[in-house]
Amino acid sequence: MAGGGFCRLPNGTVVVALTLTHSAEVTVPAAPVRVLVHAANRARALTRLRNLGLRAVYLRGNAQPPTPDEITAVLHHPDGLLWRASPQTGQELWHPIRALLAPGGGYGGPVRPAA
Repeated sequence: MAGGGFCRLPNGTVVVALTLTHSAEVTVPAAPVRVLVHAANRARALTRLRNLGLRAVYLRGNAQPPTPDEITAVLHHPDGLLWRASPQTGQELWHPIRALLAPGGGYGGPVRPAA
């Protein structure tokens, strides 16, 4: 598990930031991505990621807590789940988590059948 951390907000909720490895293609080495999650507590934040298919997500310690800019970004997003490449290159914007987990997004997680 790469670096991660959390920050407790005044209203009691937390913002969890994790740096995970993500491979866009099989032939390309894994590139790290920074994932932000806003939830009621740390356990619920990790559960939200696990429910999306990221099963082996753990938060050990608080080595890389979210920056104030990251906290602002995740608080202003309706889903409360964001990601972007890490380390940030240029002026890359935050992306919703569904862009990372989409079939063409590069994540090799579970494929949900069409309803």
